[in-house]
Amino acid sequence: MLYKQLQEGKMLRSKLILNIINHELAYLLCAIIELIQSASLLHDDVIDESELRRGKPSLNAEFGNKNAIMLGDILYSRAFYELSKFHPLIAQNLSLSVSKLSIGELEDVFLEQKFNTNENEYLQMIEHKSADLIATSAQCAFLLKDCIRLDSKNPHNAQLDSATCNKAAIYYEYGLYLGMAFQIIDDILDITQDTQTLGKPTMRDFSGGKTTLPYIYLYHELQRDEQIWLQSLFKKDITHADKAKLHSLLLEKSLDKTKQKAQDYAKIAKQHAITLNNPKLESLIDSMIQRDF
Repeated sequence: MLYKQLQEGKMLRSKLILNIINHELAYLLCAIIELIQSASLLHDDVIDESELRRGKPSLNAEFGNKNAIMLGDILYSRAFYELSKFHPLIAQNLSLSVSKLSIGELEDVFLEQKFNTNENEYLQMIEHKSADLIATSAQCAFLLKDCIRLDSKNPHNAQLDSATCNKAAIYYEYGLYLGMAFQIIDDILDITQDTQTLGKPTMRDFSGGKTTLPYIYLYHELQRDEQIWLQSLFKKDITHADKAKLHSLLLEKSLDKTKQKAQDYAKIAKQHAITLNNPKLESLIDSMIQRDF
C-alpha cells in the first residue's frame, strides 16, 4: 500500500540507460536505480520535513516518518538484492554511488545549518547527492551492454578488459556533467516556475534551508547591507514584499550566471556524447536544459 503512494519522477536515469542499451536486463537495471532514487527521496523528505512531493502529500506527511524511513530501507534492500545478480563491476560501481549519495545527503544537512556562501561546497554536495548516480547509471548501462556482447548467456560472468572500462569512464563523465546541469536547472526552476507547475511553493528551497546556486551568486553581487538582509531571510517564512524583492534581485543579478553555469556543464556533457557517437545522448542534454519542470 505504501509503495503505491510514491509519486513518479522525471525518470532521467532510466531514460539515460535506455538511450545506451535496449535489453530486458536494462529494464531491471532501470528498476534498481529507480528504487534507489525513490528510497533517497523518502529519506530526504523526512530530513527536510517536506509536506509535499510533486504536488501531493509526501508519504512521511501522510503516514509518518517511521513508515517513510522503513519503506526507504526496504527499497534500498530490494535494490541491492537485485543488483547482486549483475556483473560484479556494475554492482561495485552502483554500490559506491549510493555511498556517495548518502555522503551528499549528509553534506546537504551540514550546509543547511547556515547560509552558505561557498560555491565549491555546494557543487561538491550536488555532485555527490545528485550527479554521481546519474553518471553511474550511464557507466553501468555501457558496462551491461558490453557484458551482453561478450557473453549473452551469462553476462554477469563476462571478462571485461581495460578498453571497456576506459570507455565506460567516458560514459560516467558524460553523466556527471549532465547531472550537474540537471540539478542546477532544478535550482533555477524552483525560482522561476509557479507553485502549480512545481508541485510545491515557489522558492521553497531557500525558505526550507537550502542555499542553492542562484542565492550564492546573488549574495556575492550585493552590497553588505543587502547581504545582511538576504541572510536574514534564510529558513524563514518570507513576507510577500521581501519575496517579491528577492525574486526581482535573483532575476536581475544571478539567474543568468546560474543558467550559464548549467550550460557550461551541458556543453562538456555534449562533447562527451559526440565522442561516444550517440546522438540520443546529445538530444537528452537539450531536452533537459530546455525543460520547464
